[in-house]
Amino acid sequence: MRVKICGITTVRDALIAEEEGADSIGIVVCSESKRSVPVSRAREIFAALRPDTEKICVTNTQNQSDLALILSLKPTAIQIPRNLQVPFGTGTKIYRVLSGETILPAGCDAVVIDQSLGRGIAYDRSFAERVVEESDVPVILAGGLTPDNVGEAIRNLRPYAVDVSSGVEKSEGIKDRKKIRQFIEICRRPVV
Repeated sequence: MRVKICGITTVRDALIAEEEGADSIGIVVCSESKRSVPVSRAREIFAALRPDTEKICVTNTQNQSDLALILSLKPTAIQIPRNLQVPFGTGTKIYRVLSGETILPAGCDAVVIDQSLGRGIAYDRSFAERVVEESDVPVILAGGLTPDNVGEAIRNLRPYAVDVSSGVEKSEGIKDRKKIRQFIEICRRPVV
């Protein structure tokens, strides 16, 4: 099971997540989220990571000029709302966020089920089941995941990856190494 630790706000937390085995680091930029960081800090965090760690920019902007700024970070992928248009040939994967839509988006590399947006609100299981069943691209599950419930979510839904933010924090925007370790250890267990 692939794991994304999202809402990273410091180099320290990014390195902890990477050391504990996270596949992807998510940084919120150009957004109204309390975990949003300036593009300059996102650049610093990404620069500290190993080349094989996926670097994901997460945004809810509707502004095309913000998108150009985000793409200048050269992330592995951008996680964006379904209606923001990405220029062709950027070399960056596109992850579209779903939060209850009835029609799955086309022209993306993955979909992220995220009705929580970092607020710790649990995903809707019936919606998630439908998306996993109907999607032609990988499905990343987010929303209220913690070390206490991620194992059950993986067993029930079998997504491509899981995405956690507030569920591994000791305070808003500050990650907890022990919680990250527990979360990843549970995700790496064989699914039965």
